[in-house]
Amino acid sequence: MEVFRFLLFPFALLFGLITKVRNVLFDIKILPSEKFKIPVISVGNLVAGGSGKTPMVEYITRLISSSKSIAILSRGYKRKTKGYRLANENDTAETLGDEPLQFHQKFADVKVAVCESRKEGIRKLINSLEPLDAVILDDAFQHRFVKPKISILVTDYYKLFTKDWLLPFGMLREHISGRKRADIIVVTKTPRIFSPIVRKQLLEEIKPYSGQLVCFSYINYLPFKPVYPEKYNNCIKTENVYSIIMVTGIGNPGPMEEYLRRQCTDLELMEFADHHAFTNKELLLLKEKFKYLPTRRKIIVTTEKDAKRLQNNEAIEILGDLPIFYTPIAFDFHPADKVLFDQAVNLSVGIKIKQ
Repeated sequence: MEVFRFLLFPFALLFGLITKVRNVLFDIKILPSEKFKIPVISVGNLVAGGSGKTPMVEYITRLISSSKSIAILSRGYKRKTKGYRLANENDTAETLGDEPLQFHQKFADVKVAVCESRKEGIRKLINSLEPLDAVILDDAFQHRFVKPKISILVTDYYKLFTKDWLLPFGMLREHISGRKRADIIVVTKTPRIFSPIVRKQLLEEIKPYSGQLVCFSYINYLPFKPVYPEKYNNCIKTENVYSIIMVTGIGNPGPMEEYLRRQCTDLELMEFADHHAFTNKELLLLKEKFKYLPTRRKIIVTTEKDAKRLQNNEAIEILGDLPIFYTPIAFDFHPADKVLFDQAVNLSVGIKIKQ
């Protein structure tokens, strides 16, 4: 396996050259970046895979949506539709994408749209929504045709971009020098107890550019919620279960695995690639695996994002009679970082800071 990976190294060098040339063309304005009349907040990362973009978008939404009329714009990765689409009550993960559907169902007063072209998507949001004070771009760090008011780069504490290589040898979408475009770098998934020594080591590793703000955040795991609430609302107790089957299709399931191991005696894993579309065969395998667990105190737990892809008719027919839950997560910042981050984001959209 390592020999095969080594063979990919020349392709990584070629990929790095291509992305470098592209960034230079934007830097010297041969490729244009459009600035819009309303603030645009970009959230993204340097790596392919999970770094915490989704809970970061949700954190920003909660922070500013009570004061400003905002919209969230995403690409809608792996959806089966094309072009611009404004979310409605009939949308599914197939028509909208799992993460945009999650945003849409979670924030009733926030408009959510998907579009492959961020410029086109923002234009259509501005033309169709009134009032609209700001747009949050999900997973848009490499989408340089839009010039954001503020750019937020997230990186996983357990998989810092500084320790990675370019695709396909590693997981980097571009060279780590691209971090210079970020106004704020957020290190996600840090331990709750976070020492000044570790903070200093991370800052030395990241080497922020002059003027860049680096903040450190951690995950709050919230109580389990049923994937099929009409079948399992509060009738099954999730405390003191013996066995859990963890089903994930995310970039980095490690932190969730660590959390769930503390919630049970026996943890079984079914891990798939990020944004995985579950097949009926895989769902039947999950049902069979659950059936033969040698205990009555057992449940299935998935992520909130994966739950959106388990709510179609086929999945409900196969799994609807099983106790399957998802674990919502929310970001929070270490105290000093929270003040600085909130101030920077609020100022970017014109929210006055209370002294």
